[in-house]
Amino acid sequence: MSAWIAVAVFVAAYVLIATERVHKTAAALGGAGLVLGLGVVSSDEAFFSHDTGVDWDVIFLLLGMMIIVGVLRRTGVFEYVAIWAAKRAKGSPLRIMMLLVLITAVASALLDNVTTVLLIAPVTLLVCDRLAISPIPFLIAEVLASNIGGAATLIGDPPNIIIASRADLSFNDFLVHMAPIVIVAVAAFMIVLPWLFRGSFTADPERVADIMALTEREAIQDVCLLVKCGIVLTGVFVAFVLHSALHMEPAVVALLGAGVLVLISRSRPEHYLASVEWETLLFFAGLFIMVGALVHTGVIGELAGLVTEATGGNALLAVMLILVVSALLSGVIDNIPYVATMSPLVLELSGSIANPVHAEALWWSLALGADFGGNLTAVGASANVVVLGIAKRAGHPISFWAFTRKGAIVTLFTIALAAPYLWLRYFAFA
Repeated sequence: MSAWIAVAVFVAAYVLIATERVHKTAAALGGAGLVLGLGVVSSDEAFFSHDTGVDWDVIFLLLGMMIIVGVLRRTGVFEYVAIWAAKRAKGSPLRIMMLLVLITAVASALLDNVTTVLLIAPVTLLVCDRLAISPIPFLIAEVLASNIGGAATLIGDPPNIIIASRADLSFNDFLVHMAPIVIVAVAAFMIVLPWLFRGSFTADPERVADIMALTEREAIQDVCLLVKCGIVLTGVFVAFVLHSALHMEPAVVALLGAGVLVLISRSRPEHYLASVEWETLLFFAGLFIMVGALVHTGVIGELAGLVTEATGGNALLAVMLILVVSALLSGVIDNIPYVATMSPLVLELSGSIANPVHAEALWWSLALGADFGGNLTAVGASANVVVLGIAKRAGHPISFWAFTRKGAIVTLFTIALAAPYLWLRYFAFA
């Protein structure tokens, strides 16, 4: 009975989010309240369980980075980058989009996709405001690029960290196995950009001329604060890369960096807290509790079990099935809890496959399906939700379907690229 309640509540909340009948945060918190109030999960399971509770690492990673961005915004560096990008692109909206998309994809691999979109979104809003064009296509393109680029490394997308822990994979393993297909996918995405966002690249020539006349150096308002932010950000990014060696979770690194920056910059709470997307954080909390109820009642485990049974010992079929199902389910229930649930089952399945290359291909299939599948809908990945929250606060709300219409297309062709890559690399030429 509890499983049916968990499914009914999740589906109802998802329908409300997708149809935008109520605000997504209200729908998520309402659903979370129902599964708690009806006894599907207890407060311990919702707030303290590693498997079924709120992923506080994600919540506090976001909070820490939002505070850092709030302090950084006061330096004027976002205006500087916006003017720099627009001038390098000669004021062409299409070239600006391609430049920002490329920066986002590369940065998402080196940092993580959530941190990257937190940093690039303010730049995008500023440059689009200068050109008097809608920032919505640019923001959607960037978050799609962040989910593709983030797949390239262990730290680029949160699901990769979970997979690395379960499968005992290193940073270099991800770089060698994931980066090649990610480079191909990013290149393909750049090629389809003009078609995917056609009609979004018309700018007023006078606005373009005004931007070309600007001097980006003049946008910097506080050089001393910029230096402090640069030092703290460098330390945070290095700690992100070395988090395994340091035995320090990214969330702890982000909070520590935020605390140090607030202290040395002497920022007032109303300044740095103004950049915190409280609605986004609450939405994530509600979503984690609802998905945790599905995990707790065995719904997700049952679905994943059906996938593994359907393979019948055929390694190639297992790889392709995991790829497709991961893309679909990650787009619906968020790829972090999905991978956390699926990883033990992939570990069990990989142990039953004699060929070690074929067994390892299962993990890359799960990673590619979950990472690329995060683009499927507006709630498929953490970066999606963060960007939608930023856009809404800036007065440019992005609807669930406006995002999903573009994301579904990108998910379709990236998964279509991933499938032959997995077959060729791990089966045909293994």
